[in-house]
Amino acid sequence: MFEGAMPALITPFTKDDRIDREGLQRNIAFVEEGGVTGIVPCGTTGESATLSALEHEEVIDIAVECSKVPVIAGTGSNNTGEALQFTKHAADAGVDGVLLISPIITNQILRACLRISRKLQRQSRFL
Repeated sequence: MFEGAMPALITPFTKDDRIDREGLQRNIAFVEEGGVTGIVPCGTTGESATLSALEHEEVIDIAVECSKVPVIAGTGSNNTGEALQFTKHAADAGVDGVLLISPIITNQILRACLRISRKLQRQSRFL
């Protein structure tokens, strides 16, 4: 299992909106010099949801190529097929682990939760 400090990395971009490979390599070197025990590219910093599939995979590849510490790739998505694609790519790229997210609550799930809550309310004096 993993222990220690493993920051989610920001994904730097160039002025023309491309992945800044050198900037990402500098970020990784910087946090490694600070003593982290692992890194999390495409983690929970927010921009991973806005990356194209190719950009997402590029970030993971860069991290695996240049990191001296374990790489835990953020591969979660609200789209199960996309999460599977990202996870397979990350595994093939040689990551040490993956970070997955739970899907967001959709209106359908929310409606089901409300139905259950209303039923409990009708059948219980506590709600």
